[in-house]
Amino acid sequence: MPERRPGTGRLGPYQAKRDFSRTPEPAGAALSAPAGQPRRFVVQRHRARRPHYDLRFEIDGVLVSWAVPKGPTLDPAVRRLAVHVEDHPIEYLHFEGVIPSGEYGGGDVIVWDTGTWEPHATVDGRKLRGRLVLVRRGDGRGGSDQWLLLHKDDEYAVSGWDPDDYPKSVLSGRTNEQVRADPERMWRSDLPAAQASIRLRPPLVAGPSEEELAALGEMGSGGRWQAFGRQLRLTNLDKDLFPGRPGEPPVTKRELIRYAAVIAPTVLPYLVDRPLNMHRFPGGAQSAGFWHKQLPEHAPEWIPRWHDPDAEPGKTTTYLVVDEPAALVWAANFGALEWHAWTARASDPGSPSFALIDIDPGAGTSWDDVLVLARLHRTALEHVGVRAGVKLTGRRGIHIWIPVAAGLTFADTRDWTEQLSRAVGTVVPELVSWKWDVKDRRGLARLDYTQNVHNKTLVAPYSPRAAAGASVSAPISWEELDDPGLRPDSFTIRTAPERVARCGDLFAAALGEGQRLPRLH
Repeated sequence: MPERRPGTGRLGPYQAKRDFSRTPEPAGAALSAPAGQPRRFVVQRHRARRPHYDLRFEIDGVLVSWAVPKGPTLDPAVRRLAVHVEDHPIEYLHFEGVIPSGEYGGGDVIVWDTGTWEPHATVDGRKLRGRLVLVRRGDGRGGSDQWLLLHKDDEYAVSGWDPDDYPKSVLSGRTNEQVRADPERMWRSDLPAAQASIRLRPPLVAGPSEEELAALGEMGSGGRWQAFGRQLRLTNLDKDLFPGRPGEPPVTKRELIRYAAVIAPTVLPYLVDRPLNMHRFPGGAQSAGFWHKQLPEHAPEWIPRWHDPDAEPGKTTTYLVVDEPAALVWAANFGALEWHAWTARASDPGSPSFALIDIDPGAGTSWDDVLVLARLHRTALEHVGVRAGVKLTGRRGIHIWIPVAAGLTFADTRDWTEQLSRAVGTVVPELVSWKWDVKDRRGLARLDYTQNVHNKTLVAPYSPRAAAGASVSAPISWEELDDPGLRPDSFTIRTAPERVARCGDLFAAALGEGQRLPRLH
């Protein structure tokens, strides 16, 4: 059912028009500004059914708003039509994103300008300066409340000034086109205002320079390495961490550090704002490993971290969060051969951002059987119109990650993936077992929907695996499932960077706007 708020109070008309289970806009409440704080204003450039600008002033705990079809101007000779619309919540000051098609105001929105204002509408923004005047004209067609917007002929007036000549957001530096192509932030209406602006992916970062990589290659067995603006202390660089494959030398810690640095810009969107469970093998992949979740006290102060407010006594209290590439290099030096990030964000640990399908082969499952199961899932997802990324596990199986809309629970994603996988299983019952215990599965594969649970993880895309040759959990295209040469451990830390340089991020379908999961029966 649509999650529309009752139409009461100053924000009642705004809330009654919106389904907050679909739109990323803030639901909001009337908020009083702290005493002595200047009033704020915002102008949003909004490409809906008709492109226009929205001018909003902070007054008495809400944003009093006008739609300005041609936008505000600094030209004192110009008069702009401004239509008074419903009050918006204060949180709309920072709203930038895509309102879904079919929702009220569907289209892309950027924060075109923002700043403060004083009574009589003297504005101090990054683009708009000086005194704006709103003059009421009365009711227009359809009962709309029409006004005229003009700029006084003051020291900030500019003849011929056109807002369309300045199309970029003052919040993110992006145009409407860029926001629509790649939404970077969304507003979580169900979270407190201080936590509600969620970054969907980190800013793009550059990889290590050739000089930095050369310095790593020339370093002795250890030392201090300057990379990504951080001073990193590296140790035991010549240690063999992974056995070599037939005809290949072992993979050293230096190679792991180099890979972590080179792949960091690509893998960062899948790790940022997510607690990381580190699978550590200090003695190398040929020795026993263990899970390390607690960030050690000796970690440098600059390392990003998350303190779990709900941690039970004796449980992990502080997790590493790879919000910057140098943190991934630090984890690799710490002996984390595998990187397992949560599927929920630290900002909202109870809500998954992915639904996970784990095709887990049994002892008697061939690689061809795994491919059959993956292709059937491909067909099923195409049939229901759901976008997903697919990757090799780097061992024997295949993972499918589905980006989901905000507000779902782990029970929701678990139930949905179980329904989908059970439907797939009915097509090839001879390949699948639903038994929990491995020894009860008779060597058959399990389609493991139970991975969709709080604090349980699947290996992150591009993570190395503790296996010979340092295989990688490599994303693939859906078409590659038909490639007879594909193997579950086809790519290693020695070959994956060149593949990414050539093919780009093949897992990008798992990023971007989350999806509502359709009913399957």
